[in-house]
Amino acid sequence: MSDPELRRLRDSIDNIDAALVHLLAERFKCTQAVGRHKAEHGLPPADPKREAEQIARLRKLAEAAKLDPDFAEKFLNFIVTEVIRHHEALRRR
Repeated sequence: MSDPELRRLRDSIDNIDAALVHLLAERFKCTQAVGRHKAEHGLPPADPKREAEQIARLRKLAEAAKLDPDFAEKFLNFIVTEVIRHHEALRRR
């Protein structure tokens, strides 16, 4: 590629993507610990009240960051769905 500005911007995107992957990995380590705790104590895999609170909190954060709150909510819903799937698997063990 001969456009240095485009290369610089793409390098920044690549770095941000790498950070996102590492942050998601850390988040899932924490949610796995939550899932083990829930399984050990007979708690349900999902917590609709907590999920609603998290969505509201994330929407506010998105608005403050000038990010589309609907996108942020979809992103969180995707993550929460995966977390619940992990929690259900831990419960079945």
